[in-house]
Amino acid sequence: MNANAAGRIGSDRIIAEIMIPIRVPIVAPIVAMMIFMGFLVMWTLPVHAQRARIAPEAGSGLYAKVPGRARNYMVAAANPIAVEAGLEMLREGGSAADAAIATQLVLNLVEPQSSGIGGGAFVLHWHNDTRALTTYDGRETAPAAAKPDRFLQNGRRLPFARAVKSGLSVGVPGLVRLLAKIHAEHGRLPWKTLFQPAIRLAEGGFPVSPRLNFLLTWAARPADFAPQARAYFYDKNGTARPAGYFLRNPQFAETLRRIASEGADAFYRGDIASAIVRAVAEADGYAGDLDPDDLAAYAVKQREPLCIDYRDNRICGMGPPSSGAVTVAQILKLAEPFDIAGTPRRPMNTHALHILGEAGRLAYADRNRYVGDPDFVAVPARGMLDQSYLASRSRLIDPARAAATVRPGVPPLAALDDFGHDDTRESVGTSHISVVDGKGNAVSMTTTIESAFGSGLWAAGFLLNNELTDFSFYPVDGFGRPVANRVEAGKRPRSSMAPTMVFNADGTFRAALGSPGGSRIILYVTKALVAMIDWRLGPQPAAALMNFGSRGVGFEIEYDPLLATTEVLAPWSTVPSVWRGIRLRALGHRLRPDLMTSGLHIIERRDGILLGGADPRREGVARGN
Repeated sequence: MNANAAGRIGSDRIIAEIMIPIRVPIVAPIVAMMIFMGFLVMWTLPVHAQRARIAPEAGSGLYAKVPGRARNYMVAAANPIAVEAGLEMLREGGSAADAAIATQLVLNLVEPQSSGIGGGAFVLHWHNDTRALTTYDGRETAPAAAKPDRFLQNGRRLPFARAVKSGLSVGVPGLVRLLAKIHAEHGRLPWKTLFQPAIRLAEGGFPVSPRLNFLLTWAARPADFAPQARAYFYDKNGTARPAGYFLRNPQFAETLRRIASEGADAFYRGDIASAIVRAVAEADGYAGDLDPDDLAAYAVKQREPLCIDYRDNRICGMGPPSSGAVTVAQILKLAEPFDIAGTPRRPMNTHALHILGEAGRLAYADRNRYVGDPDFVAVPARGMLDQSYLASRSRLIDPARAAATVRPGVPPLAALDDFGHDDTRESVGTSHISVVDGKGNAVSMTTTIESAFGSGLWAAGFLLNNELTDFSFYPVDGFGRPVANRVEAGKRPRSSMAPTMVFNADGTFRAALGSPGGSRIILYVTKALVAMIDWRLGPQPAAALMNFGSRGVGFEIEYDPLLATTEVLAPWSTVPSVWRGIRLRALGHRLRPDLMTSGLHIIERRDGILLGGADPRREGVARGN
């Protein structure tokens, strides 16, 4: 199959650009020595602060990006072939919801490690004419048979890696119902039309990208997959499909045809549902207990948006069971009393990093204690954003010194002893889509199958999620207090996904953004918001800016990429992280340098023009008309 097979949706140029990451430049010996000495300084920090952990969906290098710019509409997502599918819908007069659906269905093929119809998502939708913001919860649910000790054996937690790649980890997928819901309420094109790009690619083939090949080679093993998935992703010798290989998935094409013709019910009842139940029940190691009734009963929840005022902007996100919006909001409001502004030439000043790190520690302490599924737990989200409470918490931040310890507070409407100490260990395998259509409507959608390649289980041509490992394995803490995020039948696990929208002081749309990254999603979205609002950066430099922040386990700072950063990052971002780290160390921070593989996709409307940013750590683009 030649490259023209993908031309029906994209072009040779689109294929070529996902095949060529930035080349490693020749580094002068003195610069190389400086980098080496810098890393040596970091690695000689105390052991508990220096151990770098590659996330399950690991970094695969940097990709050169061109900032997006358009007048009428734009799509920003993690793969250019998927972006082209969304643009195809917009060119045909489709809505932002239509474009997001088509983009997601193609991502299922070209970026299967991150999202797909075997998983779930959260969506923010902005209707420009009515100025209405609606948020949709398509999070996966635990089966009716699930019990609080689901991930315990003889009173001890199952090994996380074994739990992830098991039938026990699979929740009821919510994505297809969610896509049908937003199409019914906000779509303009016929439902069937949205499936055509993905069906063409599934039948005709698409090129394996360098990132997909890298993750199959270095972040996964053939043994991580069920037999059908293994045969799809690897050859008979166990070698991952090489970059550029045209991969076909006729089984997925048939699944998409059924859903396109019969609607979401074709997924939740009948042959596709039976294939999901069978895959879970026959999983090696620990079989699951998902049954047909669990699938048939799944429903999307419409939640109230969670919004705050920050500087001269209104920032809105997804409420619980996502912890994304409330934690991002807390960090921003805790930092707001401090002057963390910089200039576009010097955004990441030490004072700002310190304040944001301390605010992150306080916010994550509250998040870990109080946030779960609000249908099961009395989540004090409004209390966590109470003005007086935030003021009292903000006063705990010392501008000159990192706190020795940080504990959760007691927000209004909460009692600390009613919530146990959390044991959740969140994984990383997610994607984000931002869309603005020609009428000014917008979608911010974060979508996931949890860990890279989810559970590794395969049904009807797609991978199944391992979302239930987002629950706390221990249902109670050492004092016998129930954990907010414990497993319960029908419950949705806590998430860190943070699809976000920003509005100007007059209520008009300003930006849509979000990122993958597990519990670090909150840090990445916060960084982008501060970069755009406080540091006055555009979407592309905001996405590319060095990642940083604190989840309460030390100050995390991104390794310097040993690549041609000046081709990707603006000059102000190339100050080596080691020097930033040394300055923070002097303030008492325990440093945790790591690969922080964000995937920010941002669209901002500025002076009537749409500006787009795609994270250079992934293969995505931001494009419009």
